[in-house]
Amino acid sequence: MNSNKSPKNEAELLTRAQNLAGMTLGEIAKFINVVVPKDLKRDKGWIGLLLEQVLGASAGSRPEPDFPHLGIELKSLPINYQGKPLETTFVCVAPLTGLVGAQWQTSHIRNKIARVLWIPVISERSIAIADRIVGTAFIWSPSPEEEHLLALDWQELTDMIVLGDVENIHGKHGQVLQLRPKAANSQAKTQAFNRLGQPFMTLPRGFYLKTSFTQALLNKYLRIN
Repeated sequence: MNSNKSPKNEAELLTRAQNLAGMTLGEIAKFINVVVPKDLKRDKGWIGLLLEQVLGASAGSRPEPDFPHLGIELKSLPINYQGKPLETTFVCVAPLTGLVGAQWQTSHIRNKIARVLWIPVISERSIAIADRIVGTAFIWSPSPEEEHLLALDWQELTDMIVLGDVENIHGKHGQVLQLRPKAANSQAKTQAFNRLGQPFMTLPRGFYLKTSFTQALLNKYLRIN
C-alpha cells in the first residue's frame, strides 16, 4: 500500500484498490495512522475518506473527481455478507436554482459518475467498524443503456425542481436515480422556488443511486447473484 503518492494511471489505481481486498478497515487505518471511530453517526463519510487517503486521492472537497488527473471518482459501497447493497449511494449535491436550460451532458452529476472506482465493504451493522472487510474493487463507466436511464431520471427530477415541485419529490421518483434531503441537520437550509416562482428555504437535496442499480453493477462486475 502507498498512502502518499497519487497513482500514475488507472491501472495502478485499480491494482492498489484490489490489493486492499480482504483487509479490514482497522488494518488499513493502522497502516496510515488513522483512528477508527466507534461509530459513524458523526463520521458518515469516514470509510470513503479512509479509502481515498490510502489510495492517494487528491480532490478533497473540490467539485471534481477524487482522482482529478485520472477523471475517476471513488465510491465505497456498503454490502452485506450476501453481496447486497445496504443503502443508496450518494453521488453529489443537487442544485435547486439556476437550472433553466440545464442539460445532462454538461451536468455536475454526469461528470461525477463518468468513471467510478467502486470499493465494496462488508458493513453489516453487527460488525465493528474496524472489523469491516474490504471487497474486490472494480472500475465502471455507464454503458449507453445505463446512461440513458440516468439521464431520464435526472431530467424528470430536474424538471420537477424547475417547475417548483421539489417538495413533492419522493423516493418513488426515478428508476435508478433518487433525489432526497442531504443535510447534516435540519437547520441547514438552501434556496429553492415554489410553483409560483417565489423563493423559499428548504433542506439541501442530493442525488443518490438506488440499490437496484448498484446491485446490478455488483452482479455484472463481481458476478454476485
